[in-house]
Amino acid sequence: LPNNQKTQLSNIVTIQSGDGPLSIERLDQERIMNLDINYEKRDLGGVVADIRKVINSIAIPDNFSVTISGEFEEQQKSFKEMLFVLILAITLVYMVMAAQFESLIDPFIVLFSVPLAVIGVILILLLTNTLFNVQAFIGLIMLAGIVVNNAIILVDYTNLLRREYNMQLYDAVILAGRRRLRPILMTTLTTVLGLLPLAVGLGEGSEMQTPLARVVCGGLLSSTFITLFLIPSLYALFEKKLKRK
Repeated sequence: LPNNQKTQLSNIVTIQSGDGPLSIERLDQERIMNLDINYEKRDLGGVVADIRKVINSIAIPDNFSVTISGEFEEQQKSFKEMLFVLILAITLVYMVMAAQFESLIDPFIVLFSVPLAVIGVILILLLTNTLFNVQAFIGLIMLAGIVVNNAIILVDYTNLLRREYNMQLYDAVILAGRRRLRPILMTTLTTVLGLLPLAVGLGEGSEMQTPLARVVCGGLLSSTFITLFLIPSLYALFEKKLKRK
């Protein structure tokens, strides 16, 4: 006012009571609002699926967007990184075997035992009602280097019989499977029995590592028993075709 005159605030301001945000948050110069959700006795994937159903049933304005973040976002990021590590592990295993076998075909045959482990992983997760989390993914990466051992024993011994004793293809395959059956079963059972207490969940805090142990046990068992029949058959098939060429 001129001449520093004073007046009542009610003469120039209208005061009304209402609700407003206690704080305003921004991300990348855009205003955001966080909604925190707690859940229990349910898996994260099922909770996210229900949230998406609710979001899809709401008419969202064009200048608004809804994003699910937090633990789910971190889980998806971890799974992408784990997938890259799994592919890298399989590649490194193949490179090492190619250098040792001095062949590109034999390591390729051995790697067929890796998909066989997935069968056991899926079955044991379903039978034990175990969630596939980051720990289970780590166990899957471990399987990439463990399940190939049995196939390596079979292929290497078959090559030895053919190279040192000049045995025929089918005779070498049958004899290798017969003589290497006991070592394969011994190595598999010792690994599975060693992880059995952790897979059952004995002891305090073991539930965090239980998915890892169950994935390794299930994948190793299925891969071992199927490898005993599939790998020799694939070896004979590939060698027969190469011989024809």
